[in-house]
Amino acid sequence: MRIAMVSSECEPYAKVGGLADVVDALARGLGQLGHEVDVFLPLYRGVRPPAGSHRRALAVARATDPSSADEDEGDVATVDLLTGPADGYRIRLVDHPFSYDRAGLYGETGADYPDNAARFTLLGRVALETISEEGSQIDILHGHDWEAGPALLMQRHLYASDSAVASAASVLTCHNLAYHGWVARGQAWQLELPETLGAPDGIDLLREAVAVADIVNTVSPTYAEESRTAAMGAGLDDLLRSRADRYLGIINGIDTTLWDPAADSIIPVPFSRDDLSGKQACRAELGARHGLQLGDGGWERGAPILGMIGRLDPQKGFDLLASAAPGLLEAGARIVVLGTGDPALVRGLQSLATTRPDRLVVLDRFDRDEARRIYAGADMFLMPSRFEPCGQGQMISMRYGTVPVVRATGGLVDTVRDADADPQAGTGFVFGPAEPEALVEAGRRAIAAYQDEGRWRELVQRDMALDFSWGGPAREYVAAYERAVASRRQAPLDAAQRQLA
Repeated sequence: MRIAMVSSECEPYAKVGGLADVVDALARGLGQLGHEVDVFLPLYRGVRPPAGSHRRALAVARATDPSSADEDEGDVATVDLLTGPADGYRIRLVDHPFSYDRAGLYGETGADYPDNAARFTLLGRVALETISEEGSQIDILHGHDWEAGPALLMQRHLYASDSAVASAASVLTCHNLAYHGWVARGQAWQLELPETLGAPDGIDLLREAVAVADIVNTVSPTYAEESRTAAMGAGLDDLLRSRADRYLGIINGIDTTLWDPAADSIIPVPFSRDDLSGKQACRAELGARHGLQLGDGGWERGAPILGMIGRLDPQKGFDLLASAAPGLLEAGARIVVLGTGDPALVRGLQSLATTRPDRLVVLDRFDRDEARRIYAGADMFLMPSRFEPCGQGQMISMRYGTVPVVRATGGLVDTVRDADADPQAGTGFVFGPAEPEALVEAGRRAIAAYQDEGRWRELVQRDMALDFSWGGPAREYVAAYERAVASRRQAPLDAAQRQLA
């Protein structure tokens, strides 16, 4: 198949979160299966095109502010499109300095850019215009999150008579339903879409894109089910329920070449499932570097290290950790936290850390190398998320022999099996209620298992044997593409379903 992806992020070019990792890894996985993939991405400030890229100018229609009195403002934007080789796919970078040469990808100082609708409409417009001009028909237009919404909507509304564009089946991947891309009616001119689209007060780009895509997916089967409920659907549950079997969950993978403890040059000592001595060395180094008191060391007598990495946000359960930390420390744990986010959460954890610096360390920063050292050196990995569409941290931690302690939600349910409930096949420790007491109880169970050297070693080795590579998910996406193509040919969306949006 020929697949055109539209995304606001793609590793290693532009990254804020896990979206970038998924787009890159999925594109590579599809390429390894023999499919042709183009990824359209803005050329943000600091992005370096790959060696061998070629540049060409492209003139595309551009919406103009109807209230503008600037006579020099035209209705055509000239952009440069840079096309270069990525790892198994082509990256296509949209160069328009006015739109993308900025300090942030989405905004600055906590505020979104007011013209984000126009910026990502331009991205979609360039993708569709490129497909049209090149005249080589694509099979799939695959958008990621609300930023790709304009591309899917323009395909239906503006390119309906363009055979190269309109014949492609469309797939929308919702990585996080919490972000909708709301555009107030007064700013809807930025979208270059019919005025009748959306609600009287504005346009919800994610909702409209979900309504028109041939297939919609999110990033785990359990989150797909959860998001059909009012409690977890972020206001889209009615629409997601209406999509029936056209809305599904496909669990993400991880890059098992990038995340490989046997070949990781960042961690102090590499190790493997068959030789865990390096794991113990990484553990000792992590504890010593941060001044943690671990006791005598070894499996039975040394205090276990619990690591937590991510955005310090209630969604990720950092507030649960802040309340649970005293109980976990009392149970014998040592805790290392890495991340930035809610200042109140940071202050609360740091205040506790000042009273027990030998047991709790809070690293208020974004640090990829330190994250690797924590994955390798910690004994357990905490993910007490309130909701988690997929999550990669638990899969990376298991790859590094660090046993996850997770809440029963979303992709965490699909990737972690409780070791007490299933001693023969368990891979971690799972708790239900989003309450500090439940986290402490799961931590106590994990610490009790840690004290049994034989059981713990078996659990670590079982985790490290799991296959979280992208081969399986990439094949599931191919199956979703085939369903999208079939539904596009046989039963395009009717007007009633579009109206539901």
